[in-house]
Amino acid sequence: MRRLELSPRLQTVADLVRPGARLADVGTDHAYLPAALLLEGRIPFAIAADLRQGPLERARATVREYGLTGKAAFRLCDGLRGIRPDEVDAIAIAGMGGETIAAILEAAPWTREGDVPLILQPMSSMPDLRKWLGENGYHIEEERLAREGAVIYTVLSVRAGEMPPATPAELWAGKNNGSPLRGAWLDRWLARTRRALDGMAQAQEEDVPRRRELEEVFSGLTEMKKEWEQWQM
Repeated sequence: MRRLELSPRLQTVADLVRPGARLADVGTDHAYLPAALLLEGRIPFAIAADLRQGPLERARATVREYGLTGKAAFRLCDGLRGIRPDEVDAIAIAGMGGETIAAILEAAPWTREGDVPLILQPMSSMPDLRKWLGENGYHIEEERLAREGAVIYTVLSVRAGEMPPATPAELWAGKNNGSPLRGAWLDRWLARTRRALDGMAQAQEEDVPRRRELEEVFSGLTEMKKEWEQWQM
């Protein structure tokens, strides 16, 4: 049986897809994610969607190459606009900014109303995405981390439902305490927050609220790191 080796980032997304689900892969590019899951027999059908014709053509080529014709449909559409709720049982949105992911979900309230399992892999604006999810009827069930070279990615498993309020630090770093990459992940956010605070050393009066917010985040991240180190011991 042919296999398609995924990058650690996409493999982490794949691991969170429920077996037997019809998957919509939004921003599919080469369609590696749905192709790998179809080859494994983990999913019976996939919709590969992309905003641009070029990536969609690459997706078609991948499906043909791996002998999966008939098991995937292709949609040229913005987010989920070209996909009907009755066509899918799970949705993956990977490799996009957090604000873009939030905008896609905001335009598709059926994902919340139908409690469709979501696997989200934001590349940026993670605090904004987590905050938006909590304020718009979504619940983060699980977060996993994946490393590719020097870069660590987070993958969120999300369903409809109420999410407990998150601290400022949790909005930044999440609650993925079980991952062996947790320490390095916290170090990344501590360094980023420290740089931001150093850059505001001479903050003007109008920047004071932002500085206080960052100080609160830094303090929370520091506590998270201490807890992680104690747990490791």
